[in-house]
Amino acid sequence: MTLQHSSDAKIEVIRQPQQLPCWYVDADGNDVQITEEMIQQACSALEQRLVKPAKQG
Repeated sequence: MTLQHSSDAKIEVIRQPQQLPCWYVDADGNDVQITEEMIQQACSALEQRLVKPAKQG
């Protein structure tokens, strides 16, 4: 099933054991740890920008 067919699909989330932290360097040269909250916010922002495909037929 793809997002084209249903954006209401329920996907089971399986949490993996904590991995080593991931970091990025911001514009000021500071190391910033990437958190799960940051990932969740990014996913939510992308989800809000989803454009439903035009109906075919």
